[in-house]
Amino acid sequence: MPPTPPNAVKRAALAAIVASIVAILIGYAAAFVPGGAPPWAPWLLAIGIPASIGGIVVLGASRGSSGAHALTIPIVFVTATLAIGFSLALALPANESATSTLWLGLPARAAILVYGIGILPAVVLPVAYALTFDAHTLSAEDVDRVKRMAADRE
Repeated sequence: MPPTPPNAVKRAALAAIVASIVAILIGYAAAFVPGGAPPWAPWLLAIGIPASIGGIVVLGASRGSSGAHALTIPIVFVTATLAIGFSLALALPANESATSTLWLGLPARAAILVYGIGILPAVVLPVAYALTFDAHTLSAEDVDRVKRMAADRE
């Protein structure tokens, strides 16, 4: 199967960003409904926020004809981890007490937020980017081309 053209990747990322921003907007707007936010409103945020982050990361990682292919798996992993983490925090019952089982020193929902949403993506994506740094940074030829373009504009 041939690789997806980068323009298609960028269009899909932009579509994901727009859709997720609309979901976030609706989720926040639902808080102003008389009688309080409906039960589905936080779920729009739990899915919309990670989707927008994933779309933004794809746009940032896409470069020229290479797209974001080398970082596809880490980006999908981080986006899925965030979505699953937010969803688990919403789905778990709010029954923490002094006798609750602790996960690495925290109640279950707090542990998911701190370790799953806070620490895990903050380790995975930078490591993946560092491993693919040479492929995603400007080469000497790219820098020269940018300088020539700047000189031509002057």
